[in-house]
Amino acid sequence: MIESNFYRLKLLNVILYFASKTKKLNLTKLLKLLYFLDFTHFKETGYPSINLIYYAWKHGPVPQDFYEEIKDGNVPEDFANKFIIMPSNRWEQMFPERKEYIFKPIEKPDTSVFTPRELKIIENLCDMYRDATASQMSEITHLPKAPWDTTKKTKGLNEYVDYLLSLDDTSPLCADEAREKLKEHFEVLNNFSLNPTKVK
Repeated sequence: MIESNFYRLKLLNVILYFASKTKKLNLTKLLKLLYFLDFTHFKETGYPSINLIYYAWKHGPVPQDFYEEIKDGNVPEDFANKFIIMPSNRWEQMFPERKEYIFKPIEKPDTSVFTPRELKIIENLCDMYRDATASQMSEITHLPKAPWDTTKKTKGLNEYVDYLLSLDDTSPLCADEAREKLKEHFEVLNNFSLNPTKVK
């Protein structure tokens, strides 16, 4: 049951929020918004919001397990009747090998599952990227020395993007403190089987 996994519930409701508050929400744009949410929240607190694990794919950071759930345009069973995923041919000429999908909400998001900090970050992301395309957002995720760029250059493609790479001089936490908080956080999630995705 989705209600027994709080982070799965947060994943559902942030999808509903982004789908209702932004335009042109295709799969690629959604994945970038989730990345911004998780890494911004980690930078401020020492732990991510949704707790997805991202990898440095060719065109940007991707939460691989969640991508595997929805890559074919199928709504996960426990998300059924909450949103729909419709095929789009907008990118067929640019990327003929890639299918693209648009997310449309059926239900309104339940914002009570988010902390005030999370909700503020989510609202800010919607304000910033409401009209942006996924291609325009790639300019941000691909900035030099950003986590995806650093991972690609130091470890190569398809490697784990470490949350610690988001820390900089504006972060309230030092690297050692953030590293310890992140380790403890994921240990708790693993102990209680609170993975936000269904793919293991």
